[in-house]
Amino acid sequence: MPTFRPRYRPNRRSLLKAGGAAVAGLTFLPRLALAEEEKKLNFYNWDTYIGENTLTDFSNATGIEVKLDLYADNDELFAKLKGGNPGYDVIVPTNDTLERMIKADMVIPIDNAKIPNMVNIDAPFQDSTFDPGRKYSIPYMWGTQGIGYRKSAVNGTPDSWKVLLDSDEYAGAISLLGDQQNVLGAALKYLGFSWNSTNPDELKKVEELLIKQKANIKVFANDNGQDLLAAGEVKLCQEWNGDIKQVMQEDDDVNYIVPKEGSLLWQDTLAIPKGAPHPENAHAFMNFVLDAEAGKDIVETIMYATANKAAKELMPDDYKNNPVVFPPADIIAKCEPGLYLGEEATRLRDEIWTRIRAS
Repeated sequence: MPTFRPRYRPNRRSLLKAGGAAVAGLTFLPRLALAEEEKKLNFYNWDTYIGENTLTDFSNATGIEVKLDLYADNDELFAKLKGGNPGYDVIVPTNDTLERMIKADMVIPIDNAKIPNMVNIDAPFQDSTFDPGRKYSIPYMWGTQGIGYRKSAVNGTPDSWKVLLDSDEYAGAISLLGDQQNVLGAALKYLGFSWNSTNPDELKKVEELLIKQKANIKVFANDNGQDLLAAGEVKLCQEWNGDIKQVMQEDDDVNYIVPKEGSLLWQDTLAIPKGAPHPENAHAFMNFVLDAEAGKDIVETIMYATANKAAKELMPDDYKNNPVVFPPADIIAKCEPGLYLGEEATRLRDEIWTRIRAS
C-alpha cells in the first residue's frame, strides 16, 4: 500500500466544502489589480474536483468570495452556457468540449500577462492541438480512462476491454460509464479502431457488440462506478483513473489498469466563458491554481495527474512514480485524446447510443 494519502475522501454526491488553511508562500495577483471589480468569483466545476482548501485559500489571499456551482458532465456544462452565460467566471471543460466552445464563440481569450504562474505549466501542456498557443485555456488535470477492479473478485489481471465489452465472465457485476462518447470510444478501441472514429461501418460493429453485451452489464453509471466498486456492487467498472486512485487509498483490494488496446487520454482545462462578470478575478484564480503550493493542495485532494510541474515536484515519489496516475510511455502511446467530431458525427453517435440503451 503506498504511503501517499488524500487529505480526505470526498463523497462525489455531496457538495465539497473547503476548509481553512494558511496561505504563506502562495503567488497571486496584487490586490490593486483587482480594485475595479467586485470581490466575487462564480466558479462552475465538476463535483469534488478542487482542493480541500483551494477556495478558502484563494479568498484569504485575495479577498474574493467564491461561489461554487457543480455540473455532472460536459454536456450539462455546454447546455448551461449555450444560450448565454448566466454569470459564471471560470469553467472546467474537457479538451474536446473546450474545442467545441471555442468554435461556438463561448469562451474568451485569456491574458497571459495576468497569469505569471503559467511558467509552472509542464512542457507537454504549454501548447495543445485543441487550443493552439493556449489562447483560451490553461491546463488543469489530465489522465486516462480504464478498468477499475476488485483483485479478489477477478481471474488474473483484466488488461483488455474484452472483460467489460465482450464477455459474460462477470455478468451482472460490470458497470460502464453513462454516456455515448466514452462507451462507444472504448468499444472502438477494443475493435481496433480510433476512439474518435466517425466511420458508419465501424460504429455499426460497435453498436452490435454493445447490444449483445448489454445483458451482462449491471448499470451504466453516471461517473460513480468507483463508488459501486468500493461498495462491492460491481467487480469491474469503466472509470477515470483518479476516481479509482481515490478508492485505492482506502482499499488494498482495488486496482486500476489501462487496457492493452489503448484508451482515452483526456485533459481538463480552466477557461473563462464569454460574458463573465468578473474576468479580472477569473485571471487571478487561474494564476492561483497554477501556484506550486495551491496546485499541491489540489493534487492531494483529487489524485489526478497535474499539468502543474511546480506542484508535481512538491509531491512524494509514490505519487510521481505511480503508474495509475502517470502511465508508462508505451501505454500512453496507445491512447488518444477525445476530439470534437462536429454536430453530424455527434448526432450519429447519439442515435446509436439511444438504440443501445433502448435494446
